[in-house]
Amino acid sequence: MDEPTTGLHPKDVEHFLILLNRMVDAGNTIVVLEHNQQLIKNSDWVIDLGPEDGEHGGKVIFEGIPREMLKSRESVTAKYL
Repeated sequence: MDEPTTGLHPKDVEHFLILLNRMVDAGNTIVVLEHNQQLIKNSDWVIDLGPEDGEHGGKVIFEGIPREMLKSRESVTAKYL
């Protein structure tokens, strides 16, 4: 899914997270491209690309669980979580 929470109210994002978790619990793999902090924090696994956009981006800055990403000095995303 590409940016599925764009424009959603935070309460709607909570409902969306419940639906995603139900799909994962049913054995599905879900891949989401997202900037929403709430969704990133609740992910099982994060791949953070950067360090910038365009020709200065696209490198894997971090890969792992969100809690571990907070320790990454290279991740701009971690600064916002």
